Parts: sequence; structure tokens; C-alpha cells
Amino acid sequence: MRVTALLLCSLMPLFAHAQSADEPHYPKDYFRNPLNIPILLAGNFGECRTGHFHSGVDIKTQGKENLPVHAAGDGYISRIKTEKGGFGHAIYITHPNGYTSLYAHLNNFTPELQRHLRKQQYEKKRWDLDLSFASDKFPVKKGDLIAYSGNTGASSAPHLHFEIRDSKSEHPLNPQLFGLKVTDNTPPVATELVFYRGNVYDRDLVSYTLAKNGKTYKPTRSGNANYSIIADTIEVPEGMTGVGINADDYMEGSENTITFYTAKVALDEQLQCIVRMDDIGYDVSRYMHAYTDYYAKQVYKKWIQCLFRVPGNKLPAVYAAVNKNAGRLELKGSEAHLLTVELKDNNGNTTLVSTYIKPKATAPVSKNENRCTPFYHERSNEFTGANISFTLDERELYDDICFTSEQIPDDLSDKFRLHYPYIPLHHYFDLMIRPNKSIPQSLKSKIVLMYSDGKDEDGKAAQPADKGWYKANVRNFGTYWLAIDTTAPNIVSMQRNGANMAKASQLAFTVKDAVTSVKAYSGMLDGEWICFEQHGSDIFYEFDQHCARGKHELVFRAEDENGNEAVQVLNFTR
Repeated sequence: MRVTALLLCSLMPLFAHAQSADEPHYPKDYFRNPLNIPILLAGNFGECRTGHFHSGVDIKTQGKENLPVHAAGDGYISRIKTEKGGFGHAIYITHPNGYTSLYAHLNNFTPELQRHLRKQQYEKKRWDLDLSFASDKFPVKKGDLIAYSGNTGASSAPHLHFEIRDSKSEHPLNPQLFGLKVTDNTPPVATELVFYRGNVYDRDLVSYTLAKNGKTYKPTRSGNANYSIIADTIEVPEGMTGVGINADDYMEGSENTITFYTAKVALDEQLQCIVRMDDIGYDVSRYMHAYTDYYAKQVYKKWIQCLFRVPGNKLPAVYAAVNKNAGRLELKGSEAHLLTVELKDNNGNTTLVSTYIKPKATAPVSKNENRCTPFYHERSNEFTGANISFTLDERELYDDICFTSEQIPDDLSDKFRLHYPYIPLHHYFDLMIRPNKSIPQSLKSKIVLMYSDGKDEDGKAAQPADKGWYKANVRNFGTYWLAIDTTAPNIVSMQRNGANMAKASQLAFTVKDAVTSVKAYSGMLDGEWICFEQHGSDIFYEFDQHCARGKHELVFRAEDENGNEAVQVLNFTR
């Protein structure tokens, strides 16, 4: 059964009319492009990222660093922040119209601001700071130079991360809705449709998709590039069915994929669900795991976005409208129904994906109580076994799961497989394990909780608890066990001992820890603290007035989570 272009065109008024009164209205001419080059996007608002939705736009900087960054509007610099991950070097500007703009992954700030930052760093003897300012400290006008672009923090290539937030709620909003000029005439592209029954997350509780072994339904373009059609009628289980979509958007001049602005689902021309990428607070951003098919991402590296709300999904702003079944489709009888999904990007480019779906009677799927323990969302769930214990509070799960575990004998402690790493958890929880043998007093501070997702291993320091137990804060299912870590971090100097650094601009080290992470580091130049910065495992000091010309001795220290310390002494001449 084929859907004609004429029928698809008849659906256009339905989608165009739906929700028009509820579209956000933001000032279109207040904010300017923060760079002096045309905007090309490496990422946009609402993209699915590991553990969160992307909260702004990533503007490409021609593969370069140190492009001038300008204030997007009048206001004052209300906050600056420096951190090894996250936004790296960041500036916040509060504007009188109720919005705050954020500029991240920067290199240096303007000289006055940079001098203030450095003064505070030396007074507090720490590099990572979060400083707030009154409105009269650093006022700015629209277009003023505020910083230079970079690649600091959790950034893998030079770019500028730019956000616009509601100053009162601090929620990031979609910057492209504020009139930023982005040349984009390319509609979104849908590559897969997936249908769900019951629980999206737990393969042990219900059947997952209609097609087994990861097979999905692939739309094909019709003669009109804006229409994608699945030609054959798809049989779906009768009852409640959810629709998921794998889709990307593109723009001219950039090879990066971005995401759509809205997705709308209709069944027989009746609107069922509207997803809209705008106004996503940091307090709810991790619910991205409830919005996507977490299993598909972990196993198949695909972002399947669910166009219906699972029970534990706390994203009412993203789901701008849903039917009485939270966006799921209620299918009965034997008649075929027209399913249409409309994808629209921030520039209004639109794609329609259409097919016919037909209900099919299927046997009910129930929990297998003999081989699992039911864990329920929005309830506290406790698990206590031989030498292991934890409690998941009512916020942890997005839906009910059928929890399984396995205890594997090992040396210091047994290894405990706790369910599967492709089932998401929302918050951290305390995991407690009791070792199989007594721990000497000298090693009690060296215990680590190791974790494996079946591919990689890492660890974090575990703290002694009552009656010989050890605990650590975690937020993933997978395999856990205790180990001992007495190995200090590895420090690699980027300059040889005794070097002449007269023509160099910095001192640099690479510091890594094999088991946990580098908790602290410091550099003492001739007995005085100097400001080393960190980007990933690279730690560096830019020569300044604190290092005069002549001979010097630098003592560089690094410490891991378990207090294991490494020291390297470097003599050099500047």
C-alpha cells in the first residue's frame, strides 16, 4: 500500500495548524552573532549527547583558536568559570531583557578580566574557579570584545559553545529561535522507524521492537525530497505501540549532523505527539536517557528518539503535547491506519515520513518471576546479597525492569554483575561491597571499587563503612568488585631536566592514573605556588611574571583518589 504525495500534502494543514499558538516567542533582533564570521554549526540545541541534551549551539571557528568573541547584547559579565572539563573557560553575560548568554571553551579573556582572574587564582592558590560579579564590575555593550575562542574543557576541536538562558529559571533555550542568522535550506533526513510495545528499556520484561535482531524500518525518499515513504503496510502488535525515529538534520557548509527542532506524530490525521527542542533545564537534562532508546545507543551506536513518554520521563517541556496515552498509539481491530511523522528544523525545512500500520494479535508478554526480581520505577528498590547491598530510590528508574544479578567468586572480593549496562539509571546511589578477607590498616585507604561495562574497566576510591564494608557512589549497572590501588599517577614531562626554556612559552606535563583519576596536582616554583591549568590529561603553566629570567627548580606533584602521590623535580633555565 503506497502513500501518495497528494495525501501527504493534505496532511500539511494539520501539522501547520497544530500548536501554532504555543510556539515560543523570543526577541529576534536583540542578540548578534558572537563571532565575526558566518555561523556554521558543529552542533545545535537539543542534540542527544552522552548523559545530557546539548544546551546551546556549537559554532565552528574555521578549525582555529583565538578568534575574537563578542558580547551578543548589552549587559554585564556576571560570572566567569574555569574548569578542566565541562565548559573549560566560560563567560556569562546577564542582559537587561531577562536573558543570560554563555560563551564556552574559550582561551584567554580580555586583558582586564584575565588579570582579575589570575589575581584570584594566586590568592586562592587554585586554578579552577567560579567567580560572580556585580552589575557595575564588568559592564559590556553589544559587540564588545570579551574573549578569544579556544578548545578548553570537554571539547574535542576548536569551536565556540554559545547559549541563551532564561535568567530567572537558568534554563537553556534554543538560541536559533532568537533570530541568529544560520543559512540552512536542507530538511531533516529520517533513516529508521522503530516500533515499541511495553517497556523500551528491558529486554527481559517485554519484547523490544517488532522486528528482532535490531532490524528496523527504513524510509525511502519519494519523488519530492521532502517526502519519505515506507511502501508496505507494517504489522504492529495490537494495543499500545510507541514510535521511535532515527533522524539527522544538516546545513549547507558543514559536514556535521545536527538535530530537528520539532517532531509531530499523527495517526489517521489525528495529532498524537509533539516533541519540541527548546527550554531544557540542566536539572532535567539527564532525562535524555528516558527520551532515547538507551539500549540502541549502547549496543548499536544509534540515537533512536522516542516520540512518546515512558512513565519515568520528566521532560514535559520537550513533549510539548501528547495524547491521553502519553504519545503511544492505540491500535485495535484489523484495519490499516495512516501513520505520519513530520520533522522540522529550526529554519522551517520540513520532512514528512509516512506509512500504513496494521494491528496484529500477539500473545501477552509477562515478567519471568523465576529468574529475576521486579524493580519498579517511582519506588524504592533494595537489593542485598552475600557481601553486596544497595538501594535505588524512587528517582532512579524510568520504567519497571526485571532485575537480574550474578555473583562470581574472586580474590579480594567477589565480582558482582548487577543487571545490564544498557539499562540506564538516573541518579548516583551508594553501592556497598564486603571483601572476602581482612584488609590491613595500612591498605584501608587504598581500596577501589572497580567497574566494567563488558568493554572497559575503571575505578574510583571506595570508603570504609561499618562492619568491614566499603562503599562508593555509582550510577550504572554492570559488574563491580573491590581491588587495591597503591600505584601513583604517571607524570611525563614535556621538557627535559636541565633544559633551556628561554624561547619556550610554557611548562607542560601529561599526568594519568591507571586505576582512578588525578584528584589533585600542584607546581611549586622555587618554593612558591604557580598556576598550572588542566585540559584533559595535559597540565601546563604559561610563563608570566611569576617566573623571572634565570635558573629555577620546579617541584610538580600529582595525587590520585586514593592518596597515592607522584613527585617530579625539574630544573630549567629561562
